[in-house]
Amino acid sequence: MWWPSTLIGAGAGFAVASIPGALLGALLGQAMDRRLRLEGWEDLRERLGGRPALRDEELLFVLLGRLAKSDGRVVDGHIQQARQEMTRLDMAEPARLRAIAAFNRGKSGKVRVGRYLQRIKQQPHAAEGTLRACWRMVWADGKAGMRERELLLEWGRRLGLSRTQIQALALEYEPRKAAPEGAVLTYAAALRLLGVEADSEIEHVKQAYRRLVSKHHPDKLAGSGASDAQVREATERTRELHQAYALVRKRRGL
Repeated sequence: MWWPSTLIGAGAGFAVASIPGALLGALLGQAMDRRLRLEGWEDLRERLGGRPALRDEELLFVLLGRLAKSDGRVVDGHIQQARQEMTRLDMAEPARLRAIAAFNRGKSGKVRVGRYLQRIKQQPHAAEGTLRACWRMVWADGKAGMRERELLLEWGRRLGLSRTQIQALALEYEPRKAAPEGAVLTYAAALRLLGVEADSEIEHVKQAYRRLVSKHHPDKLAGSGASDAQVREATERTRELHQAYALVRKRRGL
């Protein structure tokens, strides 16, 4: 990669002392790029404008601020969710102040985040954690607007996640509607869901559970062009299977 200070140094060195100057200028420029962690011309423009590069945790709060403001108004639920994310990350006071500043920068919508997302794409756990926090912010006001969904799809793709994975995460954090009165999963219903009998060995129950979860898990739809409804159905079925297996284990004293 040709970094900005490297190119500038090479050009300036060539103008002063031809090829030897270009080589020396490139070496000095490369050292500056590394020291300042410049990864492109956008980084350089931000630095010249007096803005330091974003840390990973600051990037998260820039994204959260952008989402909170995306439908025009930041509400108390957004602020409370941002505070919960700070608590989740166990941030000390200096880090919290940086997070608040990043959140406010995100609300402006002017921060270009593409290159930063590319940076954490190489860390799958961090990438998924970032998107999970973003969905929690989306649902903080009880609804997910079209613009918020578009942003999450764009950011998710930049983080290396498939559309199906992004939608599945959305469903995990979508507020659940109250279940109808009396709609409690019974032991008999749990057995039917798992396709086992009341006297089945627990090992057989476990195998049936694992087989069905593997079959119905929404990740199985990745790359298949599945609709939102299909992903939702697979997610709900998987949740029901988890609940059924937990109920059987509890009844069996496990």
